[in-house]
Amino acid sequence: MTGEDVIAVVTGGASGLGEATVRQILQSGGRAVIADRNRTDGEQLADELGDHCLFHEVDVTSEADVTAVLDRCEQQFGSVTAVVNCAGIVIAEKALGKEGPHDLTSFSNVIEVNLIGTFNVIRLAGDRMKNNQPNEAGERGVMINTASIAAFEGQIGQAAYSASKGGVASLTLPLAREYARYGIRIMTIAPGLFETPMFNTLPESARDALGSTTPFPSRLGQPGEYGQLVRSIMENPMLNGEVIRLDGAIRMQPK
Repeated sequence: MTGEDVIAVVTGGASGLGEATVRQILQSGGRAVIADRNRTDGEQLADELGDHCLFHEVDVTSEADVTAVLDRCEQQFGSVTAVVNCAGIVIAEKALGKEGPHDLTSFSNVIEVNLIGTFNVIRLAGDRMKNNQPNEAGERGVMINTASIAAFEGQIGQAAYSASKGGVASLTLPLAREYARYGIRIMTIAPGLFETPMFNTLPESARDALGSTTPFPSRLGQPGEYGQLVRSIMENPMLNGEVIRLDGAIRMQPK
């Protein structure tokens, strides 16, 4: 799927990996809806990028919100042929901390947004995609999710985040198998340490120190490199049902 064929809803599209993905899609001739809770940044980005892009405020855990953004995409651009799930949250909390056991509400919230929110978008978008006209390769759509290397090497304090991202990684193959009959591909990217808003509160020296733990290149990943991989996945119909690590060969230590 290339160029004008790509009509994408990008969750978490107002910043970080999602923003880079939106930019990559438009540079390649596609169209995109920025689906995000951050109205200020989302509207500003949509205004900057022009007519082939729009913003819609979305809570990915809400069926009504996701239905509304899919409706908006179809009304504006004719259909939905791609979804990129970048929306997510992160916390650092030990299962047994100094003040007692892990707060159950914060654990549930991470699972709700990162895992259930991702599935909510997939299930509702897939119901639309199945009605698309297939291209020459028989493809009707592609959905790309964002896991994390924490799904495989979660650190101390990452039980909630790792569980949520592990769930995203694990649902990739069964969904790819299910959606195959409709010509819809399901893929997941597991980024390593990337220069995203999550790191903005750290001093440059701390970011450099984190980046140096990556074997090569010894730096934090750039959001545009995530966007490049999204584009490659969209363009290569043989990529299906797989989790791709995008991490410079890093393997995280316990802490």
